[in-house]
Parts: sequence; C-alpha cells; structure tokens
Amino acid sequence: MDRGNSSPLTLHGPHLSDEDWMRHALMLARRTAEAGEVPVGAVLIQDGNIIGEGWNHPIAAHDPTAHAEIAALRAGALTLNNYRLASTTLYVTLEPCVMCVGAMVHARIARLVFGAYDPKTGAAGSVFDLVAATQHNHRIELRGGVLAEECGALLSEFFRARRGGRKSVVE
Repeated sequence: MDRGNSSPLTLHGPHLSDEDWMRHALMLARRTAEAGEVPVGAVLIQDGNIIGEGWNHPIAAHDPTAHAEIAALRAGALTLNNYRLASTTLYVTLEPCVMCVGAMVHARIARLVFGAYDPKTGAAGSVFDLVAATQHNHRIELRGGVLAEECGALLSEFFRARRGGRKSVVE
C-alpha cells in the first residue's frame, strides 16, 4: 500500500517550532510539485517525533482521496497501530478541504497547523469552518497562516508554470 511516506523521518524533538515543522511540510510539497502534483505537504507529529507524513498524489494514485493530510493520517495510524491519533499535531502547507478536516475530526487529532489559506475550498475558516463546528464531539486546536507567504508562493508558482506563465490567483 502506498502510504505517501517514503522520505527519511529525520526531524525530532519537542524543541522544534511550528515553523520548523512547516518547513518540513514545505520540503514534502516541493517534491510533490516536481512530480507534477499540486504541491501540498503534511507531517504528523506526536511527542516531538514524526509519526506520519504525506503529500498530494491523486493523479499518480488514481485516487481522489490521496491528499497530503490523508496520507499523513494513514501513515500515523499505521505507526501507532490505532486509527485514533490523539495528542498529535498535523502540519499542512495549505488549509485543508472538507474531506481532510472530516478525517482529522474522526482521527481525533489534537491540533492543526496550516500555512496558506485556501479561499476556494478551505474548511478551517476560509470557505467553511468545520474545525470550529460545535456539532462535532471533538475539538481541534487551530493555528493558520504559519509561513503562509512561502506556502502560497509555492502554489502560485506551480499553477503559473502549468498555465504557461499566466499569473495564478491562488494565494
């Protein structure tokens, strides 16, 4: 099974900041862009250690659910041998969509940190605010906008290149 998880898990330690972990997610996103997929990377942390990571690969996997967040959650669940991912933090370079936020709620992650806001499909405050929905029986702590400029620039450059140099509106 392709877990979207083949890079070495080298970062670790409780001393690392949200920005440090987001830089790791950005590294994964850059690899994704090189493969021709929308450059989004995600890393799942528990107790200062990477337990899962992922990147977008729906084209290569022929799978509409192959988002970076889903790959990181799947890898983390395999690492912990449990579908509940309590006391974890998920770092992702782009505000998650409805599907991904739903998976995070079901997995019971403790915290979500994302980079760029997504004004088209964001489900953590931009278009929808599923993270804050009081109907859920689980609450996720949220921090958005971490390294937002760098995360957004990577997406903009990717789409600009795909459109033959025309300016992208993704930011």
